[in-house]
Amino acid sequence: MEPLTEQQIRAAFVNCTKGEAKRLPVPRDLADRPWADLDYLGWRDPQAPDRAYLVIVLDGRPTALALRCPSPAAAQRPRAMCAMCLTAPVGGVSLMVARRAGKPGQQGNTVGTYICTDLACSLYVRGRKDAGPGARLPESITLEERIERTVAHVAAFVARVTA
Repeated sequence: MEPLTEQQIRAAFVNCTKGEAKRLPVPRDLADRPWADLDYLGWRDPQAPDRAYLVIVLDGRPTALALRCPSPAAAQRPRAMCAMCLTAPVGGVSLMVARRAGKPGQQGNTVGTYICTDLACSLYVRGRKDAGPGARLPESITLEERIERTVAHVAAFVARVTA
């Protein structure tokens, strides 16, 4: 993933108002993120633990989602599997829910899926972050294929939100 600026991130939100996008917290350490190892940028709101954000570049354009989720302390137990990266990290998996874009979202419609609580799917897939013992099942596919699968799962979730 290519590095993104705060301005690019704020402009990419599809399921919240421009005012909400302007007020939400964007990570201050964007320059220090491991961009080459990221398939998407994900972070939790440090002031509101029930909020998370996800940005992925699809068709050359960043697309961002505002998510609702339980606090990290309430992560899914027992260890569940992330629908994005197929990892069952020690830190847990949470049901993250996105308000749908446009009129369906204004009417209260949402879409949810299970995602790693710390939104570190890209790092787990690449082995850059330890998910704990037994967190990943043995697979016969290559790293590139695992990365492609993760991107496809995230893209499918974004498509469900924007449909």
